[in-house]
Amino acid sequence: MGSLITLYCSSQQVLCQIIGDLNPQTPNNVTSNSWQKFTKTYSFYVGLGLAILSSFLIGSSVILKKKGLQRLVASGATRAVDGGYGYLKDAMWWAGFLTMGAGEVANFGAYAFAPATVITPLGALSVLISAVLSSYVLGESLNLLGKLGCVICVTGSTVMVIHAPEEEKVTTVVEMAAKMKDTGYIVFAVLLLVSCLILIFVIAPRYGQRNILVYIVICSVIGAFSVSAVKGLGITIKNFFQGLPVVRHPLPYILSLILALSLSTQVNFLNRALDIFNTSLVFPIYYVFFTTIVVTSSMILFKEWHSMSAVDIVGTLSGFVTIILGVFMLHAFKDLDMSQTRLPHMHKTPTPAPAPEPTVIRLEDKNVLVDNIELSSTPSPEEKPKVFTVHS
Repeated sequence: MGSLITLYCSSQQVLCQIIGDLNPQTPNNVTSNSWQKFTKTYSFYVGLGLAILSSFLIGSSVILKKKGLQRLVASGATRAVDGGYGYLKDAMWWAGFLTMGAGEVANFGAYAFAPATVITPLGALSVLISAVLSSYVLGESLNLLGKLGCVICVTGSTVMVIHAPEEEKVTTVVEMAAKMKDTGYIVFAVLLLVSCLILIFVIAPRYGQRNILVYIVICSVIGAFSVSAVKGLGITIKNFFQGLPVVRHPLPYILSLILALSLSTQVNFLNRALDIFNTSLVFPIYYVFFTTIVVTSSMILFKEWHSMSAVDIVGTLSGFVTIILGVFMLHAFKDLDMSQTRLPHMHKTPTPAPAPEPTVIRLEDKNVLVDNIELSSTPSPEEKPKVFTVHS
């Protein structure tokens, strides 16, 4: 029938009867335990691999979309910058769009598995990939100063992210909702939203086709909302596999709506920027502004600035100044004809021979002086006769 087990305590004695056999049974939460064991062992490596894959996909997608926009212009259809949507009928543009979607999905998974301080710097690979592919596929040239500016931008962004403090441990949807209800984050989000609306409806119609920063800043500001939504949905997915009742919480549905709106807006204005400006300039500048705004938003949302040390503050400021210098080099010297062949060579030019010293003629030597006067007055055969007209 069963077994009897007696348990002794300091104040009481308890008699327990076990009904049934003692064979081990599989617990109901075996899926949850297996998932936790897998994430604890291989989480970092999975996130690292997904981040690298995301960089390759996103860097390639920009080239494919630019190629589709060029085909649209060649066909004579209305350009994207003028409000045309003919690119929706182009297979090349859709290939780039799907490739970018796959890259964003991989990036989404990377944020769910690995910390943001590791994933965000790896996004710099997409800048280098797009710059290299644009020179080979699109024939766009990037001078030496532009290449140096690209490297400086990537370096500054990496330094800024490395020295940024780690986000607080938010493990549940309820904690994420509490963070997003904070007064500081609400004020910051409202300021970003108002700035974005001003850029879209006031500044973009006037200066969007002349200034490369207008469309890029719009995409970067919207990116702050998309990354916050991605982090929240990543926490939701992890809670779902852990068996928590996340389906009943309204936050995942709100974040899904925010993510859909932000991604569609980013795609629209990024197409306009790619339609007008050079791809090798658009993507590095977009990455720099996007990284800066996302890091700032993360610091406000997760209260990261409370734990910053003096070293982190200096590193963050140094990285930000480096980013500004890189953007300046990309934007100010993009039209200069500067290449490696124009740099000074290592070999010095041969030293010219010293000029002969002039012959000193003494006034006492009258014969020599007369001869020199006659030679100087005699015209050479190569010289043309000169005619002087004297008016009285």
